[in-house]
Amino acid sequence: GKATRLTHGLAHDMQPRWSPDGKRIVFVSDRSGDDNVWIISADGKDSTALTKGIDAAFVSPDWSPDGQYIIVSKGTPFSNEKVWLYHVKGGVGLTLVDGPPGLRLLGPAFGKDPRYVWFAQRNGAWQYNAVFPQYQLGVYDRENGTRTTMSSRYGSAVRPAVSPDGTWLAYASRHDAETGLRLRELATGEERWLAYPIQRDEQEALATMDALPGYSWTPDGRAIVISYGG
Repeated sequence: GKATRLTHGLAHDMQPRWSPDGKRIVFVSDRSGDDNVWIISADGKDSTALTKGIDAAFVSPDWSPDGQYIIVSKGTPFSNEKVWLYHVKGGVGLTLVDGPPGLRLLGPAFGKDPRYVWFAQRNGAWQYNAVFPQYQLGVYDRENGTRTTMSSRYGSAVRPAVSPDGTWLAYASRHDAETGLRLRELATGEERWLAYPIQRDEQEALATMDALPGYSWTPDGRAIVISYGG
């Protein structure tokens, strides 16, 4: 097929995600003068600012399974990113996963069950001469209000993505100085490398656009679409 350009101009538009019904796309843009979350129609003719933050950082927005909410990592000049929840029709939003100011939560993602939200977590924004691990995966239970660490890899764990049927968890990790994509069967906990190596992550940098570029499962859960190597 032929690629179609959806946005134009000087703005930096990034981190797009399709809505579950395929009619809209959420993304981050600085077209207002600050990074904010925007929603655009699939034909590119209608775009709306979902957030109106000033001096705030918005990273890696994603849709709830019903398409009614957006989760996103939001930071301020006084605190590292936390997971926020916004209704697609607007509003000021609310903090979904919180913690102390030094705790950084990136790349929130729903799975099949909207009860659980996955993310990568670390203490502090970054460090010189980084000692691994830097990040580990966490999951937030929206019913019980609990946050549980779900990985313990020396090479860290970032950018979780759950398959549409809830069977598989994909995430990125380091091994022998290279970054690869891991695949975990959630029912058994068994893991393997899905693609290795891929694009180098940004664990040792400030990761202002997350620690790894985004990727997506196909709707049937049989493949992952990801860009790397350039």
